[in-house]
Amino acid sequence: MAFEALMEEYERRRAKALAMGGEDKLAKRKARGQLNARERITSLVDDGSFIESGLFGTSGIYPEQADETACDGKIAGFARIDGRDVALVVNDFTVKGSSTSATNSKKVGHMKRTAVERGMPMVVIGESTGARLPDAMGSRGMGLLLGNDITQFRRMRETPLVAAALGPSFGSSAWLACCSDFAIMLKGSTMAVSSPTLIEMALGEKVDFEKLGGWRLHAETTGLIDAVADTEEEVFDKIRRFLSYLPSHHKEAPPEAPIPAGSGEGMQDILSFLPESRTQVYDMRKIIRTLVDKDSLFELKPRFGNSAVCALARLGGKSIGVIANNPLHRGGALDGNACRKIVDFIVLCDSFNIPLLILVDTPGFVIGTEAERDGAPGKIMNFMNAMTLVSVPRLSVIIRKSYGRAYVCMGGGRHSDDISAWPTAEISFMSPEFATRIVHGVKPGDAQYEARLAEINQDSAIWGMGSVFAAQAIIRPQETRDYLIRMFDVYKLRMTKGVGQQLMRAWPTSY
Repeated sequence: MAFEALMEEYERRRAKALAMGGEDKLAKRKARGQLNARERITSLVDDGSFIESGLFGTSGIYPEQADETACDGKIAGFARIDGRDVALVVNDFTVKGSSTSATNSKKVGHMKRTAVERGMPMVVIGESTGARLPDAMGSRGMGLLLGNDITQFRRMRETPLVAAALGPSFGSSAWLACCSDFAIMLKGSTMAVSSPTLIEMALGEKVDFEKLGGWRLHAETTGLIDAVADTEEEVFDKIRRFLSYLPSHHKEAPPEAPIPAGSGEGMQDILSFLPESRTQVYDMRKIIRTLVDKDSLFELKPRFGNSAVCALARLGGKSIGVIANNPLHRGGALDGNACRKIVDFIVLCDSFNIPLLILVDTPGFVIGTEAERDGAPGKIMNFMNAMTLVSVPRLSVIIRKSYGRAYVCMGGGRHSDDISAWPTAEISFMSPEFATRIVHGVKPGDAQYEARLAEINQDSAIWGMGSVFAAQAIIRPQETRDYLIRMFDVYKLRMTKGVGQQLMRAWPTSY
């Protein structure tokens, strides 16, 4: 009978924990079309794979709140995504707004520590109000709640970290998104340091959720998120897709996938995407999609720094990172945001052993007073420094223009293992039009201008670089895919089984 009573108590407590914030709160979420925390787990992970850790956790500071703090507002455990183990934390907004407390902080810390020590990705589904009040108030509350885990926000990129912002995401949900390798927001969500209510009380400033930290702000201005989704199902699909390109931890090579039927079928027409006029814009993504395996392109930060394209993809079934200039925006000239976006991506790929493909068509860096106020020299040198620290294989293909210092940052010289170029490539310190005016002192309309311009242009042709072996190959555009597949195999990290040195593993995740 004693055992029977204990089991009845167990079932009662378990049912209470699984009920989350109660029927009324769950019904309101359903009416708004929002999944609850446990439904989110079911939507994200492989069927039947979730095993919970901390089911019976409740408020540790106020034991009298046990009945209203089911799982203490954060559901944690382990699951599989596409057959691979992951550590998982899903915030339950129906329990005190999933505010951060002493107990649920221990749960998150346990997940992060286990993910790092056992080599598995960690996924955090955020929706939270910030620190729990009054738990955090006063010296006792601060002493119990904050600063007790020095590794809480340490990122050494041992394993991939993914974070999603679904709904109000203040405090920990925002911090973890800014620490992550892949951050995604659901449209209509808000990610910020503090809520509009606190801002209004503290500063007398009235702001709405969208202006404070909506998806447009972070996708287009701050660059703090990598992707946006219209639905929760799309959020989970993109999380699964991102993880599919990455290894489970930094000491293994990325997974391989079958080559989809139809891959490379457009290569014979790839040159049609490049205009014959060297000043005409075009969308580099059309060239990328043709080169890589069919439907494998997964672009990050597409609305930020958009004179550059950064994307995960597969080539011959193997994960690669693609960095490319996109002349559709600013003619491919790189501004501060584009530099930061590329550096973030270089660090991601190098930390997780993903080889890099660099496609070049840029007139250089954006110049002028606005660029200087934006700290252009520092961002360019961050870019340059990152390129010197890359330890994964990297191949460059010069499609059209490669001018000035951007030539080096985009893989020129010894900053790539192999440089190939299309016959359409031109290399120089600056635009031939500007160089003609500076060197010869003539401008458009002058008698000698066209002759002098032709002279400068001739010097910029790729054949000169090929003649001094600064380009290892000049290739037919139609042969680019086959060439790259073969050369990635040539330069693979055989002696370390595909694992690089990860010299940038501690690079800041948000700056």
